[in-house]
Amino acid sequence: MFTFETSVRVRYAETDQMGYVYYGNYSMYYEVARTDALRSLGLTYKELEAQGVMLPVLQLNCKYIRPGKYDDLLRIRVVMQEMPTKRIKFDYEVFREDDTLINIGSTTLVFVDMKTAKPTEAPDHVKELFMPFFEKAESPE
Repeated sequence: MFTFETSVRVRYAETDQMGYVYYGNYSMYYEVARTDALRSLGLTYKELEAQGVMLPVLQLNCKYIRPGKYDDLLRIRVVMQEMPTKRIKFDYEVFREDDTLINIGSTTLVFVDMKTAKPTEAPDHVKELFMPFFEKAESPE
């Protein structure tokens, strides 16, 4: 399992008239966390696209538990529970500074060959990056 955490501060422009984080901005927070997580492994979308592979979002799930507010420092935990294949799934937990869980969600992205516009297998170098997080522990003999 791969886990990563990053933080974002809620900007005024990201709130609604009630002072809460506008619901549509959580997907942006997910993207920040996801790209930071990949970057922590040395992988960027720019690099993938230069190699002819894009990663569009196939599915987004989002559950609002408590509101985030202007100037909150949010901690976003990203978890990958499965090795990437043609798809790569990320689960998210968003916490306020006091460790209150305010949002959970997930995104599923698909590896797409930019020349054919069809799904493709995750590139080998991507699989190699994630392999150490998903190798089964060998049992002692």
